[in-house]
Amino acid sequence: MSPQSANSPQTKKSIAPGICIQGYEGSFHQVAANSFFGKGVPVIPCDTFRELVRVTADPVRSSGGIMAIENSIAGSILPNYNLLQKSKLVVVGEVYLSISQNLLANNGVSLSDIREVHSHPMAILQCLDYLESNAWKLVETEDTALSARLIAQHRHKHAAAIASKLAAELYGLTIIRPDIHTMKNNVTRFLVLSANKHQPSITDANKASVYFQTDHSKGILAKVLTGIASHDVNLSKLQSMPIQGSNFKYGFYADLEFEKNTQLQKVLQQLSAQTNQLKIFGIYKKGKLVKG
Repeated sequence: MSPQSANSPQTKKSIAPGICIQGYEGSFHQVAANSFFGKGVPVIPCDTFRELVRVTADPVRSSGGIMAIENSIAGSILPNYNLLQKSKLVVVGEVYLSISQNLLANNGVSLSDIREVHSHPMAILQCLDYLESNAWKLVETEDTALSARLIAQHRHKHAAAIASKLAAELYGLTIIRPDIHTMKNNVTRFLVLSANKHQPSITDANKASVYFQTDHSKGILAKVLTGIASHDVNLSKLQSMPIQGSNFKYGFYADLEFEKNTQLQKVLQQLSAQTNQLKIFGIYKKGKLVKG
């Protein structure tokens, strides 16, 4: 069983094709989409991140996409950086989502009725302290929202799911225990993507995401970073990735935070002069933390 195909008819009325998300309806990707675009925005569930990028790149099939890029506990999602690098998508925003894992069950089911709990392996791991305090069988599935949907569809009386509050709402489940995750500071960052290469400039933009490669000469990376700091621009993230086909040479993904556009333009001019390759993924407004 897989998420609704991107070619499937939309179940909700909309004037746009919808926003691509990875996973099933009720996933945290949809929670992030609701936060950025507004509650109830039509979504197009995709099986994989690769499919998400492919469908988002087609303006006929979608009106944009939202993709997880890093987590405060697990770190960067490196394959997604590669997908972004190979695509022509533009980053137009971001969402910092505080992940809330909840124990969901059908109406009338109590804690004493539960014999097994279903969810994605990562969600189970995030809630292990709570789960191990109960004698429940833990069943791994491919998606948190899928677990919730199946629990509802089969009207399980002795099984529960770990998923979002949105999943409980969509599938008519009861939240038996909210916020059962062990690490309370669990935040996932999502990038908002557009296929529109001629995206109008965001007037209050204060962040940019870029990729660059240097000639790997001695001290060149230090010179690049010193130059960024000299323009009073904050390097909030620097992620190295091997350059495919090279012998341990690296490219760098960087997030730059600034107050004035003139600061950013000076940094981009400097990067263009000091690097072999520079790609600007997007210039956008820094996201705020929202509760999932």
